[in-house]
Amino acid sequence: FKFVGKDVEAFLRKREKESYCFRLQKNKIYYIRENIMRKSTNISRDKLVSLGTQIGKFTHSGKFRLTITCLELISEFAKNKVWLKSSAEMSYLYGNNVLKSSMARITEGTPVNAGVVVYSMSDVPLGFGVSARATEDCRRLDPHSIVVLHQADIGEYLRNENEIG
Repeated sequence: FKFVGKDVEAFLRKREKESYCFRLQKNKIYYIRENIMRKSTNISRDKLVSLGTQIGKFTHSGKFRLTITCLELISEFAKNKVWLKSSAEMSYLYGNNVLKSSMARITEGTPVNAGVVVYSMSDVPLGFGVSARATEDCRRLDPHSIVVLHQADIGEYLRNENEIG
């Protein structure tokens, strides 16, 4: 987990009284409460469409890809964060990478190729990506250098509404 570190159990202990688990259903990974998962065993697998919150899916080549539906979960536990200037939010929501001129601030100690959650200045999670530069390198970059490589954003709900879910 590039975004939350090695504490995957934090996801599973999200609420004090409820325990959660991950389940695979038709190439998709879902995050679901255990009591709902147990009740879902009464439904046959071929008729079950969705189960909990989709975290990601396996591509045809077998690689795992996080989907935008997991943004709420990973933003709670994110170690590395980037905040965008308000003038750059729309550009990011159209699927563009984050440039240094668009970035308002970044978490100290963010390494290269780390998972990064992108926020607006009002702390609303907008999406996530992979850091192209370390925090120390960002200070001396020119304004048109890429800082975060785009992976997913909340604009995908509109752009790909037939595929999400």
